Amino acid sequence: MTPPRVDTEVGPLRTVVLHRPGPELERLTPRNADRLLFDGIPWVERAQLEHDRFAATLEAHGVRVLRLADLLRTALADAGAREQGIADAVDERVLGRELGATVRAELAAMGPDDLGNALVGGLTFRELGDGRNSLVRRMHGPDEFAVDPLPNLMFTRDSSIRVGDRVVAAAMGMPARRREAALVALAHRCHPELGGVGHTDARDPSPVEGGDVLLLAAGVLAVGVGERTSPAGAESFARAMFDTGLAHTVLAVPITQRRATMHLDTVATMVDVDTMVVFPEVLDALQAWTITPGLHISGPEPFRPAAARAMGIEELRAVDTGPAGVAAEREQWDDGNNTLALAPGLVVAYERNTSTNARLRDAGIEVVTIEGFELGSGRGGPRCLSCPWERGPTS
Repeated sequence: MTPPRVDTEVGPLRTVVLHRPGPELERLTPRNADRLLFDGIPWVERAQLEHDRFAATLEAHGVRVLRLADLLRTALADAGAREQGIADAVDERVLGRELGATVRAELAAMGPDDLGNALVGGLTFRELGDGRNSLVRRMHGPDEFAVDPLPNLMFTRDSSIRVGDRVVAAAMGMPARRREAALVALAHRCHPELGGVGHTDARDPSPVEGGDVLLLAAGVLAVGVGERTSPAGAESFARAMFDTGLAHTVLAVPITQRRATMHLDTVATMVDVDTMVVFPEVLDALQAWTITPGLHISGPEPFRPAAARAMGIEELRAVDTGPAGVAAEREQWDDGNNTLALAPGLVVAYERNTSTNARLRDAGIEVVTIEGFELGSGRGGPRCLSCPWERGPTS
């Protein structure tokens, strides 16, 4: 059987991994939302409804949807996976040795469903059993977390990166998200179809996140360098791609380090084989360092000409979100640039970004809209919410 592949951003989408938001979102409060990287407190039932409709939209277009909770449940039936998942969740630097042992024992006593819920939804000190002799427990409030929840897990694009027939576990840049990649890798590794998960370099913790990686064309990758992916992470990722023959050119693209532009895919995504949607504020400002095998580095130079040359096309066309100003800034904040391609020239976008969607349609791109009022509260659009596992060729 030919292994599934993802070579571009726009090849016909066949299989995708999603995570339906659940109890982990119910853990968010005004007190902890900022630490857990949310700008608001989502209405959970509404977020779930929006996510269900997103999944149904993909399925209506012939996409097979794999749900991360199902993959995790299968994985946690394996004794080795259970042990690894529990080990990753218990941080003795926070809990201490004695309370850490208590938490491990409580998690180990759970069945696969309950354990999966605890690893994703977290565990408060109130929910622990014994352990009152622990200073750590006495000095924490009952609703503080012994095991942190993972409310950003629904943004499955960030925690693993599918390139060609390989998948790479991301190294997450923010403390609130560092356990996600390990949990997703565990779910993938134990699944009979999805198979193993590699790393850029097991010895290298330099951060690189999936939202910063765009597959511009077969063998041509762009990696955003900013808040979540470091220059060292981009270099490590490029080296891994060259060593495995998955890329011949990697473009390192600096982006402004701020919340609104946390990843490259918050300012630009591919919508056709030669077209991307771009936030006008960065349209002419994006630069690229071109990296080729042997870590030969040139640049910087304007991004679009560098990308077009690497892709072997005359021009990388850009559709912007309207004249730079308040309207464009509002739609960029609401993930107007974060589209998911179902096929060349066919994308999924949030319906609220009416100006961006109109400009895409004027440029000949078919836009399928979904609701995203609550899903977007963690600053992520349709691309962030989906991890393609298989795409067909573009021609």
